[in-house]
Amino acid sequence: RNLNSSVIKNKKKKIGKKKNLKKKKNTLNKNSKKKIILVSIKKYHSKVPKNFKELISLPGVGNKTASVIQNTVFNLPRIAVDTHVFRVANRTGMVKEKNTDLTQLQLEKVIPKKWLLIAHQLLILHGRYVCKSQKPLCKKCSIFYLCEYKDKKIYYNH
Repeated sequence: RNLNSSVIKNKKKKIGKKKNLKKKKNTLNKNSKKKIILVSIKKYHSKVPKNFKELISLPGVGNKTASVIQNTVFNLPRIAVDTHVFRVANRTGMVKEKNTDLTQLQLEKVIPKKWLLIAHQLLILHGRYVCKSQKPLCKKCSIFYLCEYKDKKIYYNH
């Protein structure tokens, strides 16, 4: 197929835009980190706050990040809900919620306390490697018979 100069220029523009967007995201991320550090130094005497409301008051820190910090740094039983946790929790029928915040609240109610510290990580890994978004590996799923996913694939031994 012949590529004329206008097609090549358009392709270069698209690639350039992607690179600029990536640079912009990295810059925003660096700026957010700087702001968090400055606020932590001034307001919290160089310590990371333990309280959820104080954590989410930091620039760039939302519900998920605050929950991860509470879970991993302070060993508080919190479940941060990312795309994998949201998918697994709703697909399997653990919860039936429309957004991540409600999913988190429900998961923290239904998961036994003794599992709350590691449940977040287990759900993420299950969502990444078994219960994938496009092609879930139901054949490899250890909770296949408990799962309420309507499109799960049933395999028979031949």
